[in-house]
Amino acid sequence: MTTEVPPRRIPVMLPALGEEEALAAADAVRSGWVAQGPRVAAFEAAFATGVGAAHGVAVSSCTAALHLALISVGVEPGDEVIVPSLSFIATANAVRYVGATSVFADVDLSTGNLTVATVDAVRTSRTRAVIAVHQGGVPFDVAALRDAASRWGLPLIEDAACAAGSTAYGRPVGSGSTISAWSFHPRKLLTTGEGGMLTVDNPEWVARLRRLREHGMNVSAADRHASAQPVLEAYLETAFNYRMTDIQAAIGLVQLGRLEELVTHRRALAARYHELLADIEGLVPVRDPEYGETNFQSFWVLINREYGVGRDEVLAELAATGVSARRGIMAAHLEPAYADVTPAPLPVTERLTRDTLILPLHHALTEDDQNHIVGVLRKLVS
Repeated sequence: MTTEVPPRRIPVMLPALGEEEALAAADAVRSGWVAQGPRVAAFEAAFATGVGAAHGVAVSSCTAALHLALISVGVEPGDEVIVPSLSFIATANAVRYVGATSVFADVDLSTGNLTVATVDAVRTSRTRAVIAVHQGGVPFDVAALRDAASRWGLPLIEDAACAAGSTAYGRPVGSGSTISAWSFHPRKLLTTGEGGMLTVDNPEWVARLRRLREHGMNVSAADRHASAQPVLEAYLETAFNYRMTDIQAAIGLVQLGRLEELVTHRRALAARYHELLADIEGLVPVRDPEYGETNFQSFWVLINREYGVGRDEVLAELAATGVSARRGIMAAHLEPAYADVTPAPLPVTERLTRDTLILPLHHALTEDDQNHIVGVLRKLVS
């Protein structure tokens, strides 16, 4: 194993985009229909089928999807919504969009996810919903949390932003969900540049979600333009412009066809990281939970005291040798935007956000890259 500086920088992520995606986007442009249209409808149907849901509703981002999900389940100003602080800040921000209050719950140390116990610890009579995140692609225990939410009479919104291709209890994440929100940001395995999706089984929710993403219109712009007769639309409620374009959907359809291959490759790279890191005391890499498989959207490592070097020093040394690693998942309650919030104690959340780092993992990562990365980690304590 060598620890010499590699001839190129190793990015922490790289979208798996190629000529087929470029041609699909170009075909959409040449068609003359670039806004939300037939390719969006095809992407919605294909994605929903892939995750085992009845319907898909494409939107402009996962943040938009979370916002619309909260509206759909009836969250209103003054309500409380339980969320993990250990998540990208959009999860908590969406709650503020509807005038509700985010109540932060702690997470499990090994998965970074909410559990029945951590949610129950902060649940009150004002709780109106729970947003649980499949953090970094690691599925939460859907059987346990869905059952508990049902007993409590609370809708469970699944933030599956990172989880396309992950499974729980042998089924795709999203299958059996009341409502799930997905991201197609470039950091995700399946990307459309920007973009998001809602998957739901309730047809009444689908109809309203499709209105809400398009200014509250009772008939979509695509349907109006496809009609041979004039269509006079009505605007049924104050809503939003959260549409996806056909250019994005064209890329998404190609990406969806490659998803299984991408997950298989990332899981192989993750397995090799596990082998390389196995004998370095104090480094604990993320693994599959016993009830499911992660797509390894992110490969994080927890640094225990036995390692002897702090997270920020590790990040600095990796950067000095050409490796673009990142701090672990952020904690929203520690950010200035939430300085006015005093949550219940969140010891695991604060440990994970302080003592984890994300190592590079993407389709173009080579064995030499991995050897170099782990060589740096080894050399720091040799």
